[in-house]
Amino acid sequence: MRRGRKELEAAGGPGAIAANGKPVESVWDFPRPPVVERVDWRIRVLHGGVTIVDAPHAMRVLETSQAPAYYVASDFVDHGHLVEVPRRSMCEWKGSANYADVIVGDRRAQEACWTYRDPTPRFESIRDHWAFYAQTLDECWVDDERVDGNEGGFYGGWITANVTGPYKGAAGTMFW
Repeated sequence: MRRGRKELEAAGGPGAIAANGKPVESVWDFPRPPVVERVDWRIRVLHGGVTIVDAPHAMRVLETSQAPAYYVASDFVDHGHLVEVPRRSMCEWKGSANYADVIVGDRRAQEACWTYRDPTPRFESIRDHWAFYAQTLDECWVDDERVDGNEGGFYGGWITANVTGPYKGAAGTMFW
């Protein structure tokens, strides 16, 4: 049996509608190389009681085995709470990422978000958009649903009721 099939079937199978009103989808049906798509879903990020992001839409990156990562345009990010840090990473598909801490008062979420200033041509639509690690911030939302963060500290996927796993990122999944 293909990885992720039992989780997809438990959620109602292909074509089902999840409790959040969105179609059920398995991360094992997402493509490789990944794709980016616009979604007209409200994206919010809160930390320390302060709204860091409130966006009426986002770009969603879909890649095999990973929960979707949501990238919001810089216009919807409160940059007064971001402090860029030296960390960089390289994605074979998207290019080089720059990171920032999110700071609210005396609370600092280290390397809690990232952006691609010069992405590869395929991912031009996420240039200067920001993605946030749900696992390090107080609250991340897609529409009216509070998301769960992807396990581990590398992948920044957001897990919602309509997306089924298992998800890459947890211990023991490195070579999936």
